[in-house]
Formats: sequence, structure tokens, C-alpha cells
Amino acid sequence: MPNRLLLAIAIGALALPLAACNEQSDTAVAEQTFGPSPTLPAPQSSLIPTINVAPATGWPSGGKPTAANGMAVNAFATGLDHPRTVYVLPNGDVLVAETNAPPKPDDGKGIRGWAQKLFMKRAGSVTPSANRITLLRDADGDGIAEIKNVFLENLNSPFGMVLVGNDFYVANTDAILKFPYREGDTKITAPGVKLADLPAGTINHHWTKDLTASPDGSKLYATVGSNSNVGENGIEAEANRADVLEVDRASGKWRVFASGLRNPNGPSFQPQSGALWVAVNERDELGNDLVPDYMTSVKDGAFYGWPYSYFGQHVDTRVEPQRPDLVAKAIPPDYALGAHTASLGLTFNTGNLFPEAMAGGAFIGQHGSWNRKPPSGYKVIFVPFAGGMPSGKPQDVLTGFLNDKGEAQGRPVGVRIDKQGALLVADDVGNAVWRVTPSAKSAAR
Repeated sequence: MPNRLLLAIAIGALALPLAACNEQSDTAVAEQTFGPSPTLPAPQSSLIPTINVAPATGWPSGGKPTAANGMAVNAFATGLDHPRTVYVLPNGDVLVAETNAPPKPDDGKGIRGWAQKLFMKRAGSVTPSANRITLLRDADGDGIAEIKNVFLENLNSPFGMVLVGNDFYVANTDAILKFPYREGDTKITAPGVKLADLPAGTINHHWTKDLTASPDGSKLYATVGSNSNVGENGIEAEANRADVLEVDRASGKWRVFASGLRNPNGPSFQPQSGALWVAVNERDELGNDLVPDYMTSVKDGAFYGWPYSYFGQHVDTRVEPQRPDLVAKAIPPDYALGAHTASLGLTFNTGNLFPEAMAGGAFIGQHGSWNRKPPSGYKVIFVPFAGGMPSGKPQDVLTGFLNDKGEAQGRPVGVRIDKQGALLVADDVGNAVWRVTPSAKSAAR
């Protein structure tokens, strides 16, 4: 990158909170970046990329997100340390990964890296990782966890979790570990056994590694994000990254199941079709309304374009060398979720607490933009499904994470359905797990 541009980025960083660009989103265009066939605007570029970071403040005393009409929200647990993902055990206990990025000495060096770290600090994303999983138990069924225990500790930026039988798996940033679990356990003290290494290293740009298991339990599926925005660290740094990996539980051997997915998260099986879906964060610096994040079913052997193209075969001319052969193979994702929304959480409504019209639909946690004006995301949305595919427009579930000053009181990440069918939402700036129910069935008011 030319020194002039690096200097411009540094100046833009120092100018916060001024959005360091004249780009403005067109509301009509922004609304078209949702759905199965989004209208994509032409790419835009500027000397100084758009910077519009919502400063992280946390919730005021008694504060909480705003639930949509017909829904209620309460704090399931508070006082956590940067909770990112949640997982529900068969007995109803809830596990939450309190975690953040590991050391990444070669990620974002120089002026650009300095500016990037400044933005992330302002957004509440630069805190030491607690490196633990905490168990939350609602023993009396009132929708509030009154028991909080350290379940696993001394991990390495844990993110994904899944239980298969009596084997509990954790996706650290660099490996999948297996631990013994018995129903009712509130703490695991046995050492973990490494099942498989995961791509990591000293760049490790997208450090989160999410995890799920196949319905028959024979395979695990791990998501691995890219090592850059759009390949600027060299394609050799992207080996086995921007992928969904299929891991054999018996041997630990893995293969690339699907590729070209810049930063996939929230791997979940859709209950009607049985297909594996992920939410994906797309690339930056092509404009306020490009490129939309998305959710998609992932097909064995499929290529989804990154870094050479986006949303199918729209070529990204910044990437060198170009690969028209791979672009020709790129398939479009199933459903756009808006540009820069940072859609990190995905789970399907497998319970029966919400209305029948919501059966099988997708809840998505949108962590929120830091490089768009006006901001996007900072909410939890729902997309209805029919016949295993999206069947309507997104609907707001939780909003109010940004206050009227544009500050981030919270940022939603992982989402999960609990044993009663309520929705759990991890909030890494609010340091809470929220519980959403239909308002008539709320256990805590």
C-alpha cells in the first residue's frame, strides 16, 4: 500500500469520531442488500476508507436491548467477561465462551495496523482474553441464571463448542480439544486431548473458530476465517483458510468441505432440509453498501468466491493475481444480510416457544459495523424459512444496542435456542447473555 494512503489512514484514525470519508449510504440501496437476490451497487473507493466506530460504553444500570413487538427480553446472566458464544447442554445448562483474540504479532503491522487496533479498541474489541468457558444454570426456571461456575479454563481463545455423547469439544483458535463430560457436571478438570490442529499462526487475522457436529455425530464442522481482508497478506497465507473444514471424530483427520467463505461463523443444521448453513462476513473497502454479509447453505466441494469474487462472480479487481478459473466456479450465497453488519451468530429456531410461523427460521446476531455511515447491524434479526430456504424479509428481534449518541451499549454475537425454546444472545460489550421470549410467555418481567 502506498505510504500516502497509509498516512491518510493514520490521519483518519486520529480524526475519530469523524467518519473519515465522504461516503454516505443510499437508504434505498441499503435496503436492497438483503434477501436472496440483492441489488449490488458499483464498487467505490476513496483515499481514506470510511471509519465510523461506535464507542463501546456498556449498558447503564438496568439497561437492556429493546425487544420487538410481541417479544420480551431479560438478562439471563450479567457480569461476564467478553462473552462471544453460547451453547446449551441437554440438561439445560448454558455454556458461554468468555474470550477474545490471541496475540497476533504479524497481523496488521505498520501504520495501517496501528490504525486498525485503534478502531478496534474504540469498539470494545481489544481486551485480554479470559480464555474460559463458564457454566450458567437456571435451577428454578425463572429465566435467570442463579448459578455461575467456571466450567473450563486455561484455554486459548475458545469460540466453538459442541457435545457429542459424553465428549465435549472446544474449538480453540489453533486446535480442537476433546474433554470428558457427564450430565450435570459444573466443571471439567480433566486435561483436554487434541483432536485436530486448526489454521492459526502469527497473523491469524480472523481468529474465531466455530464448531458444530453432524446429526449422526461422526463428523465435526469447523469454520476458519481468512488471514486478511482480501488477500493482501499473500495467497500463501490463506492455506486452508476462508473455509469450512470437515473433521473426522474418530481419527481427527480433516478436509476442506467448502471454501471461498471470507469469515464463516455460526455453523448450524437447518431442521427442515438438514443442510449445513453458516453466516459469513464479507470484505471491506468497496463502499458503504458493498459487499453484503450473508448466510448460506454450504455444499460439499463448493467455492463461494473469496477473495477473487463476491456474491457469485462479481470480480474483485484488487486481488492479484486474478483467477478467472476460480471465479467461473464461484456460486452465489443464499441470502444477503446487509453490508458491514458483521453477522457473527446464526442458529435455527428448533423449539416450539415462538409462534408457528417462526418454526425452522434463522436468528442472526449482527455484531455491527465500524466502517459504514450510517452504522449497520447492532441488532438481532430473524429470517423466516419454508421448505428449508429463506422465505421472507428479515425482522428485527432485538435493537437498541446503539444509544441516541451513537455509542455501543452492547454488541450481539452468538445466538442459541435454550431447552425451553427461548433465544439466548451473547453480548460481548454489554458483558451479558440476554434471553428473548414471546412476551406472553416471559418468565422474568
